[in-house]
Amino acid sequence: MTTSTTATATKRSRKKVALPPYVYPLDPKTNVVCGFDEAGRGPLMGDVVAACVVLDHDHMIEGLNDSKKLSEKKRDALAPLIKAQAKAWGIGRASPQEIDQLNIIGATFLAMRRAYDEMCANFKVQVNLALVDGNLVPPTLPCYSEAVVKGDAQVAEIAAASILAKTTRDADLYALDQQYPQYQFAKHKGYPTAAHLALIQELPLLPCYRTSYGPVKKLIAARSAPAQVASNQAASAPTAPGQAAPGKVAPGKAAAQPVDPTYYTLIEDPDWQR
Repeated sequence: MTTSTTATATKRSRKKVALPPYVYPLDPKTNVVCGFDEAGRGPLMGDVVAACVVLDHDHMIEGLNDSKKLSEKKRDALAPLIKAQAKAWGIGRASPQEIDQLNIIGATFLAMRRAYDEMCANFKVQVNLALVDGNLVPPTLPCYSEAVVKGDAQVAEIAAASILAKTTRDADLYALDQQYPQYQFAKHKGYPTAAHLALIQELPLLPCYRTSYGPVKKLIAARSAPAQVASNQAASAPTAPGQAAPGKVAPGKAAAQPVDPTYYTLIEDPDWQR
């Protein structure tokens, strides 16, 4: 490949990729159309973050696209523009504990509803149509909703929401990385990379980890196994004369309270911010 050919290819790769034309079910200039997206469904830890955005179609923001197709520098530049120029926007989140309780889909829907409620409370808007990235819509949204597969690469409102959700969650990870640098959250962003999985084999699990996710669940089970073996061995040990049999309580003594086996694998840190 010649030098001129290489230069041409480089220029092409740097060209701005505009969103393809999208046919809205309702005219976004005369109706309040809101786009939804999330960030953080795949990682082993941290909140799942959702955002919703209503854009001003008379003053559109240039450069909007799926956050995954944009550099971090570009996302960080667009996020404040979206907040300043959009007609309305909101951000919601669901904690790791809520993810474990509801599953990731239910927690994502919860985060989206919280984003919607925040937006409506702050901007006093009444949404006519919600366009949600993916193939499912939150059942609790109080407006007409449609799912748009790969919507973050088609619908400007969804693209803007994807940028807000991604930059918000990344900021969470950078803050957590400052607090716990040994976990290298700024590098892997919580995703189950080989380096991340190797790290948590050697480190205690923080409360921000999702205990229902496979790798974390297996690690907790592996760490609680030695304690269970020791307990079984103690239960089968012969008793000395006058000693209560295993599993029995000696007269005059209160029974011990059961201990959550995950207690010893999770760092108790009341200052950890979700």
